[in-house]
Amino acid sequence: MVSVVVFLVLMLGAALLSAVIVLRRRNRTTYNADGLLIEQAHRDQAHVARYAYRHPFVDGSFPGGSSQSRR
Repeated sequence: MVSVVVFLVLMLGAALLSAVIVLRRRNRTTYNADGLLIEQAHRDQAHVARYAYRHPFVDGSFPGGSSQSRR
């Protein structure tokens, strides 16, 4: 019984520590040029990914196309 309680306390502590680390990192801003370029590249990559997966060609509903499920 004691080992289960110790295990649960350790898991809760790890979860809280992880949450604190993530929240601290989110509030940081990047001031150097390398970090700004990396952030810009990530934003551009995310934009391309959002467009690619939202595009009508992904689900096969583009004009003139055929889909077996729509027949």
